Amino acid sequence: MRVAILAHEKFPDRAKTALGILRYADHDTVAVLDRATAGQRVADHVPDVRDAPIVGEMADLEPEAVDTLLIGIAPIGGGFDESWREDVLTALEYGCDVVSGLHHFLAEDEEFARLAAEHDCEIRDVRNPPADLTVADGVADEVDAEVILTVGTDCSVGKMTTTMELARDARDAGHDAAVIPTGQTGIMIEGWGNPIDRVVSDFTAGAVEEMILEKGDDHDYLFVEGQGSIVHPAYSPVSLGILHGSMADTLVLCHEAGREAIHGYESFSLPSIPTYVDLYESVAAPVAATDVVAGALNTAGLEDDADARDAVDDYADALGAPATDVLRFGTDALLEELC
Repeated sequence: MRVAILAHEKFPDRAKTALGILRYADHDTVAVLDRATAGQRVADHVPDVRDAPIVGEMADLEPEAVDTLLIGIAPIGGGFDESWREDVLTALEYGCDVVSGLHHFLAEDEEFARLAAEHDCEIRDVRNPPADLTVADGVADEVDAEVILTVGTDCSVGKMTTTMELARDARDAGHDAAVIPTGQTGIMIEGWGNPIDRVVSDFTAGAVEEMILEKGDDHDYLFVEGQGSIVHPAYSPVSLGILHGSMADTLVLCHEAGREAIHGYESFSLPSIPTYVDLYESVAAPVAATDVVAGALNTAGLEDDADARDAVDDYADALGAPATDVLRFGTDALLEELC
């Protein structure tokens, strides 16, 4: 599939969906759309993902060059920015499908829906959950697979990246491993999944359990993509639903080096790392006992490798468990503990 990825004025730092697709999805990326960096290339900003040119708008691409437009950014609240409308309209006029991870469903937009019908295109809102979800039965722990859940100190600290890196490297090491996608980026990469932050709250644990049961007897390891944080003032319900629904055997705590307050809610300071360990383990215990056995530290904000290594070592000490930056230093230290 030949894709263009919309990431206007957010690439690369605040375009984690775009980066996830560039790093992990099996797509031919024709271009990234970003008005702020048009004329440059992805490799000018991020060297370890698929390279592609950056253009200012969809109209800069030839109609026959691209099959799908992916919305590669998800602002707080998941709203649709009207400045993106012309790009979506152009994509539909080109006959391209549109895939969106926003809370605002593009398929319900009359103008988009009309053009999609005229040009035989599909608009796929991946955050639109299935209609048949229900409450959890509390049976996810009955599957054969070892269930490993990434949890976080905050949103946007690297849970999806850690999940994907661990699953990929586990497979490369000869283990039978699969990903359980719970957010828009994971769903776009894997091609399936339940968007937990859009599910009716009573059904969040059930939506995760359903996926565990679907895959749990076919694989030895399931790496569950975590969301938000147990202390997040807005997103904690999603984190709790995944924690209880997955009934995980082990947890990997993800954190960003230097982060001291919750992103977007800076009046809320982050607790200590040992506090997070106690919180996740104690909240999980009444449903399914689990332990934080490893940590993943995002050191992207540290330029020097020696500083990053020191930060990882300090994090491991605070955690009382092995830790790494999965992109910078690999996953061996974690997989030795997990697999």
